[in-house]
This record gives sequence, structure tokens and C-alpha cells, in this order.
Amino acid sequence: MKFGFIGTGSMGSNLVLAFVHSYAMQPDRIIVSNRTRDKAERLALDCPGIHVSDHNRDTAKKADCIFLCVKPGDFRQVLDEIQDVVRPNQYVISITSPVMIRDLEEHLDAKIAKVIPSICHAALSGNALLIPGTRFSDEDTQWLYQLFSCISKPLYVDEAHTRAASDLASCGPAFLANILEQWIQAAVKETGLPVETATSLVEQMIVGTGKLLTENGFTLQSLQDRVAVPGGITREGLHLLDEAFIPCFTRLFQMTHMKFSEDLRNVQQSFQRAEKNL
Repeated sequence: MKFGFIGTGSMGSNLVLAFVHSYAMQPDRIIVSNRTRDKAERLALDCPGIHVSDHNRDTAKKADCIFLCVKPGDFRQVLDEIQDVVRPNQYVISITSPVMIRDLEEHLDAKIAKVIPSICHAALSGNALLIPGTRFSDEDTQWLYQLFSCISKPLYVDEAHTRAASDLASCGPAFLANILEQWIQAAVKETGLPVETATSLVEQMIVGTGKLLTENGFTLQSLQDRVAVPGGITREGLHLLDEAFIPCFTRLFQMTHMKFSEDLRNVQQSFQRAEKNL
């Protein structure tokens, strides 16, 4: 099978590298194209054997499975470029959250799915959120699951829950990294602890916590209960975090959903404008 990647930005490149490093895809079976050719060529330098195409149509024409890794604002243009070369037996997988499967199925005569990836796939970890379209058979769905099992722990989600699930799985690493960075900065500022020491302590703490949750049978709640004895320092800290973070995370979901709704409206308007121009 040949794989085409249209868009080699941050997440598109991350996917290619993860699939190659996991041996799920061979570089010489991958075709990539990007609005800025330099980005595609840099990716090909990292993975010798990858074919760089000048045109999205060429990528779509030669691939059996096409990954659409483009921003919402560029989506309509890409669909117009590849629409007449896409075939019914091809897989087209979009990683763009606000582009709905129903719109893709209306404009592309192919087997459509949406997959929301994570930067964690670079470590062959994290959840890939799978949303097969109506043209996916059980066999197609199993193939998709097996493909992403090579780089992640796939999880089926309803398209209506895409945004909330993405906040946790896809945006989550950045959110968590920000929280940890602020924690380190506070430790340095308030106590004089060297930044290198604070950074090492937090990084290794995260590694160990991940292993406790995934390999040692702990849950989030049981981990808190084990560390935070009644009346102890940790318990006092947890009370403060409850007061601070519950409103913060509520607001976080509200803001990301507002941005998602805005992107969704813009994508829908781009489809409507194109239809009026036909």
C-alpha cells in the first residue's frame, strides 16, 4: 500500500516520522506534498526514501491511503485540487478536527475517516482518536485500528465528542507542559532551587507517575490517596489545587469549544461559498 500525506507541518511530519520509526510504513511507500516544498524536503531528509511531490493532485493520484494534514482554512482548496482524482477504493483520513465527515463524504468519492493524532505518537504512545465514516466497512475499521496501534493506543470516539477528547489527548501534552513549566518557575522563584534541579525533579516525577498509572495498577485517585495522608502537606496542597484548577479547567474547555465553533463556522462558510460559485 502507498501512503500520501498532504501537509507536512508539525502534526503531518510527526505522523510520518512515527509510522516510519514504528516500521508501520516504509519510506519508499510514502509520498508527501506541502504548500511550502521546503518543509516536505526537510522531512524527506529525515526519512530517506520518501517521495516529494510538487502537487497535491499527484499525491492523491498515486496513494492508496491519503492523509489530509492541513489547516481548516486551507481545506476547501485542497479538496478542490484532489476531488476529481480520488477513487472509491481509496482511504482518505483527515486529521483536521472542525472538518466534518459528512462534508468530506459529500465532496470526495472515497472511504473517509477522521483521526485526531497526538504529539505523543513520536514516542509511540498516547491515544489516536478514531472516527470512521459511513463508507468504512468492519474490515476497513479494523485496518485503521491496526495501523494506528503501531504508534498509539487507538480509541474510538463519537464525532460529537471530538473537541473534548482532543483537548485531553491532542492539546493535553502542551497544557500539561505549561503547568509543569509554571510549577518549576514558582519553585525557583519562591525557594531559590536551581532551575536545573527543579526541571530534573519534575521530569523524572512525570516519568515515574506515568509508569505507576500504566504499569503498576494505580488510578489517578488511588495515587492521590497513597501520597496524601490526612493532615499532611500533600493533602493541603491538593485542597489548594482543587480550588484553583476546577474553575481553570472549566474555563479551558469553554475557550477551546468557542474556538472550535468559530473554526467550524469558517469551514462551513468556505464550503457554502464554493458551492455558490459553481
